[in-house]
Amino acid sequence: MNLSIIIPVYNAERTIHRCIDSILADAYTDYQIIIVDDGSEDSCSYICDQYAQKDDRIIVIHKDNGGLGSARNVGINKAEGKYITFIDSDDAIKKGTITSLMGILDKHKEYDILEYPIYEHF
Repeated sequence: MNLSIIIPVYNAERTIHRCIDSILADAYTDYQIIIVDDGSEDSCSYICDQYAQKDDRIIVIHKDNGGLGSARNVGINKAEGKYITFIDSDDAIKKGTITSLMGILDKHKEYDILEYPIYEHF
C-alpha cells in the first residue's frame, strides 16, 4: 500500500459525505482511508461505519474525544502506507489530486515530504 489517508472526525455529519466521496472519486486506488471518530455526538459514527462496510480500503476507529492531535496520532499508529496525508472532515479534494500527488512522489523517490496548496471557498 502506497498511501494512508487519515481523516479525523468530530461531529461532522454535514460534511463527511463530501469529504469521503471526494477521495473515492479519484482514479488513484492504492490507499487506505483511516477515519478516526473522535467521540462524535452526532451521526458521524454511523455514517463512517456505513462507508467502511462498502469499501474495504476504509477503516474506522472510534475513540473517546481527545482532540485533533490525538485523533491524528491514532491514525498515524494504524497507517500502513509508505506515505501519509491528512484530510479534515470538513474538506474535500479536487478530482485527480491524489493521482497527481502520487505521480510526483513516484517520479521523485528522493522526496520525503510533499506540500500541496488549498483553495478556500466560503
